[in-house]
Amino acid sequence: MNDYISRLHAAIVNKRTAALVGIDPRWDQLPAPVIAAAQQRHPENGLLTRAAAYEDFSCRLIDIVAPLVPAIKPQAAFFEELGPAGTSALCRVIRRARDAGLLVICDAKRGDIGSTATAYAKAYLAGEDPDAAPFAADALTVNPYLGRDTLQPFVNTAQQRGGGIYVLVRTSNPGAGDFQDLTHQATPVFQHVAQAVEQLGQQTRSGGDYGIVGAVVGATYPRELADLRRQMPHVPFLVPGYGSQGGDAAAVAAAFDSKGLGALVNSSRGINFAFRQLPFAETHSEDQWEAAIETATLQMITDLAQGTPCGNLVSPSQQSTQD
Repeated sequence: MNDYISRLHAAIVNKRTAALVGIDPRWDQLPAPVIAAAQQRHPENGLLTRAAAYEDFSCRLIDIVAPLVPAIKPQAAFFEELGPAGTSALCRVIRRARDAGLLVICDAKRGDIGSTATAYAKAYLAGEDPDAAPFAADALTVNPYLGRDTLQPFVNTAQQRGGGIYVLVRTSNPGAGDFQDLTHQATPVFQHVAQAVEQLGQQTRSGGDYGIVGAVVGATYPRELADLRRQMPHVPFLVPGYGSQGGDAAAVAAAFDSKGLGALVNSSRGINFAFRQLPFAETHSEDQWEAAIETATLQMITDLAQGTPCGNLVSPSQQSTQD
């Protein structure tokens, strides 16, 4: 079995980027043609209409970015809001991405104790074999704030199935400090979480530099991101906050090692709805939303290559040429 970090780094090297495209379908932001097509198919039921639109939009986005990036991150909440129709759509979207050769990090932020945590893990964490779990994800975001014992069931399932988890450590939202900055024994809570995650990272290494237990660390706190990278040298990072939330390549550069590995940088709204934002809104009509997604993704890839160690990534073909 190939562990998660080996598969992830192989995909990053193959695509020569650590750009991660989030999928956050929002009804009021979707392109009008997508909404119209869904309403034509399901005029009788609002939830079915929205689920169909979310699935169509997400699958078309996947088809655009699959040749360009190593992974996607669907936000489960937008699908779950629609009930059974939405969760069924999420399952199909994840399978579409897996079939396209992408790794999938399901952003569901699950966290619970004992058998309940195990059930969540078994539902979402398929790992290497997409048939191993209903939601078929390679990795899952996890909330640690019920305690260390809540993480172990997720770690166990990830190890068994070749999957990974990303633990919330320092999130990118403005209110993150309300709890994460509180001190215990003169140390902020988020650093205590980081210490536990680093221990799990070390324990789940299989010969490489990184384990299968990752950390969510926001781009909106670049100084703390750099400090946390030093504190968690064996932990792969998932970095939200790039783009629409204000983070740029300089803010995320410290997440990477010198080879350009060790992190994924996420952009969701800035790519999903690029056609609604400047400068793309000036050059792409609403009917050209797919072209805007491709252009925004390519710009992100270029930005990361120029402003972070991602520029040091070498594909296998280049490596053989250099050798």
